[in-house]
Amino acid sequence: MKEFIRENKILLIAMVLVFAVCVTVIATRAAIEKDNKSYDVVLDYNEIYNLAEQSDHDISWWLAQFKDMGITKVGLTEESIITLMEDSQLPVTGTMMDEVLREANWKDDYPAEFVDTLEKHGYDRFDIIVEIDGGGAVSFVTDGIRKRFHEDKYIIFEDGANAYIWIDGTADKALYSQDYKYMNSKKGGFAERRDIVSSKIMYISLGMLPEKVKTIQDLGMDIIPRTLSYSGFNDTKYAEAVVDGYANYGIVPEYIIVGGEAIMGYDDGSEFAKNYIKDNGITIGLIENTTQLQNILQYGVEDVAISTDYDTVRVFSVWNYIQYRYRYYGYKGAEEIENTLFRAVTERNIRVIYFKPFMENQDLHTYITNVDDYREMFANLQTRLGEHGFEFGSATLIRSHQVSTIFKILLGIGSALGAVLLLRCFLPIRKKAAFILAGLGILAVIGAFFVMPKTSELIASFAAAVVFACLAVTFFTYRSRILADSLGNDAGIGRIIGGAAVTLVISVLIALAGGMMTAAPLCSTSYMLEIDIFRGVKLAQLLPLAYFIIAFLSYYGYGARKKKTGTLELHDIFDLLNLSIKIWMVILIGIAGIVGIYYIMRTGHDSSVEVSSAEMLFRNKLEDVLLARPRSKEFLFAFPAIMMMVYTSVRKLKLWSLVFGAAGVIGMTSVVNTFMHIRTPLYLGFVRTGYSLLFGLVLGAVAIVIFDLLYRLYKKSAAKYVEAALKE
Repeated sequence: MKEFIRENKILLIAMVLVFAVCVTVIATRAAIEKDNKSYDVVLDYNEIYNLAEQSDHDISWWLAQFKDMGITKVGLTEESIITLMEDSQLPVTGTMMDEVLREANWKDDYPAEFVDTLEKHGYDRFDIIVEIDGGGAVSFVTDGIRKRFHEDKYIIFEDGANAYIWIDGTADKALYSQDYKYMNSKKGGFAERRDIVSSKIMYISLGMLPEKVKTIQDLGMDIIPRTLSYSGFNDTKYAEAVVDGYANYGIVPEYIIVGGEAIMGYDDGSEFAKNYIKDNGITIGLIENTTQLQNILQYGVEDVAISTDYDTVRVFSVWNYIQYRYRYYGYKGAEEIENTLFRAVTERNIRVIYFKPFMENQDLHTYITNVDDYREMFANLQTRLGEHGFEFGSATLIRSHQVSTIFKILLGIGSALGAVLLLRCFLPIRKKAAFILAGLGILAVIGAFFVMPKTSELIASFAAAVVFACLAVTFFTYRSRILADSLGNDAGIGRIIGGAAVTLVISVLIALAGGMMTAAPLCSTSYMLEIDIFRGVKLAQLLPLAYFIIAFLSYYGYGARKKKTGTLELHDIFDLLNLSIKIWMVILIGIAGIVGIYYIMRTGHDSSVEVSSAEMLFRNKLEDVLLARPRSKEFLFAFPAIMMMVYTSVRKLKLWSLVFGAAGVIGMTSVVNTFMHIRTPLYLGFVRTGYSLLFGLVLGAVAIVIFDLLYRLYKKSAAKYVEAALKE
């Protein structure tokens, strides 16, 4: 090691200087995160209304209960033809023309003058006919349509207290049923068909019902309007009508949480929405995807976020599948929903929770109507978040920040220098050649940032993730071999544990430095809000696993011909390629392959592998008692494996060293992976890694003691067997 440091002194000094830049960038981001410590809750009015219907109390009572819990904001979706039909008492019916035309005498069902107007104008099966049977619904619907739709897109015919409306639909707005087949008498498929069942037009917002607005405002609660907008009917005229509707009720929303496809007015671009939001100091919401990766794609939302200098919050919607996590994993109540909300705020920069009430009996859509369950959950959530420094109130914003291009270039250069050091760990590269490679790397980094700056910051981050994980792998492989030579086969277990512990600590620190170098180029606000994301997480975990084969051959060789430790020699490769395959090797490779595939499939929130209930309960318990939950694969598996690699190397158990070393690689990639999730606050990554290291050291020491006892028993048994065989 001393010789390596002496040979690479200049490169290492340069790396230290680059790492100082990295620390500066990381410290700036940590300060930004420290100021972003307030979260808010917005209730979904429609869901609370449905909850009230299944309880003994009305909507006002329930809203008052939530207000008593400190929640003062209610998300109110503007009415549409579909909501007026399905969720209100108003006599409104919308029917697709496709369905109307199936009746031969359909014209007899409508006023002759209305039908005559349709005949003159023309119609097709993609259009919509709306019938309103009196009451205040006529003025509400007709006013909403006149203000939002262009005159050539609708016909309104008022007949006394009733009204009939035709709306021009198009094929691209139609919503179809699934394919189905007509059957003959022998149940044989005859012909396929898809019916037009609705249209996006029926979901376009027409305004807020006065009685709903009054219910909320009479309680002194604030309305967060949810406007649904769809292309083709979402121009400036529509946006102006929406904003006028807000103003009529005195609403200047604190947040805008967009519904539908796009920001209001997007057919004419984002300018209207940008100006309205800027002029009124409104915060735009980015709704997190169901996979917890990035945000829902809604046209214009990110444009507004960027144009307002990221005056933006991430919004966590309590999706339907989360609502059903009541009594999940065997809990007595809403503990797992609480855990879900807790992780959203602490780990993913969520600052607004769009809340929908708990449910059970999925097929029956049954709400939990015990208000104490909600009180308990929100009280517990507030207490737990308070331990992390969070306050309940208006959501704070991530201060707009952009890592300077100079810093990004320097960080990229650091990765290039790290790659040169890595090559010198297993190839006989002379100092002059190393300097040439370093110079070429520096020029390549500078050129790349000038040609493709956005892509280059991702490449720099990815390179750091791979290079530093491989450097950590190289270190524990090198140390295991050195300790095997210096301690001797009969070394005491205390000395082995001490050497193994130092090896693990330094390896984790190298990987931790890699995690910081990975995060630093992407510490800009756009990444913290997941408008942009890190790419290549799984590849960054696979490459160090593949590299371990090179590292192991360089320091251990395969056969008995190893001459120079720390150098990958040709005969190392030839010995490996010429080995005789045995059945046990095939079995071992198969097991390793299954473990590797499982490991990769488990990575990420969109994983296809479901975590067991027992493991989730274990994770939740750790999360509950510790400041941050350490990663199970690190402290239960990978970190003890690195210590076991040292032990088995000292005891000259080469195959076991290979197995434990491969397992240890997962720990190094995991540490770096912690910082690939740019949205996760940095302090959680450091604390999580610290816990993993502490527990890993303890479990590693225990594993060595147990393995040593088994190894000694095995040796005694083997000696007795040999002795008995000789006597025979």
